[in-house]
Amino acid sequence: MEGKRLYVGNLTYSVNEANLRSLFGAYGDVESVKVIEQKGFAFVEMATSEQAEAAMKGLNDTEHEGRTLRIDEARPMQPRSSFGGNRSNFGGNRSSSGGFNRRY
Repeated sequence: MEGKRLYVGNLTYSVNEANLRSLFGAYGDVESVKVIEQKGFAFVEMATSEQAEAAMKGLNDTEHEGRTLRIDEARPMQPRSSFGGNRSNFGGNRSSSGGFNRRY
């Protein structure tokens, strides 16, 4: 394992930073916790990659607050791509000649 940042998925919406800090603290020093509210996942950064590996092995597929945790090495953030093209094209072709209400 290269990194020390972990993705933690399948969380209950009630989980908070202190709860995860305590859970992962059993495997080493927790540098940061970022809970993505109302999404059911978080990112936990451990002090070393060895600690992150131990936490991943120790906690993946275990139950926490009634849910089975899914833990993996976090991937680097990717830049968001734009929709491309003209946003006015969404919704179909609504031309001034009647669009959806054409009479034949």
